Amino acid sequence: MKPAIGSPAPDFTAPVTGEGHGEDATVTLSALRGQRVVLVFYPKDDTPGCTKQACALRDGWADVQAAARIYGVSIDPVKKHRKFITKYDLPYPLIADEDQSIVTAYGVWVEKSMYGKTFMGTERTTFIIGADGTIEAILEKVSPDAHLALLLEALG
Repeated sequence: MKPAIGSPAPDFTAPVTGEGHGEDATVTLSALRGQRVVLVFYPKDDTPGCTKQACALRDGWADVQAAARIYGVSIDPVKKHRKFITKYDLPYPLIADEDQSIVTAYGVWVEKSMYGKTFMGTERTTFIIGADGTIEAILEKVSPDAHLALLLEALG
């Protein structure tokens, strides 16, 4: 179940890479209190939709970074995240949620279906977390094409 707008954002500590985070770095959400944080949950590095969404964030980076700290979150490992960041010159860090604890806590680890087969995967959803640690907005099942505009509007 997704946490509701106005509720505390589930805390976590997880591996992170990119934007100056060194080898074996971790990020803890509660350590970011006092800053607005955006968690962009996406299914998989280097797939067409996820690449389109990531590159749109990169291209709109000047507007986005002025409003909040941005973190991409997927279940891919740090090594795959590093390749994705390098290949597309992504200016924001990516969190590796290999044990699916964060996607589960945020209610975005869901049953999906494609070509008649069902499987578990990450729903493309973005959470905006206020400086006080509560959820300000949730952008659910966002299309990669519309994500940047919706995010900028929500960050207002």
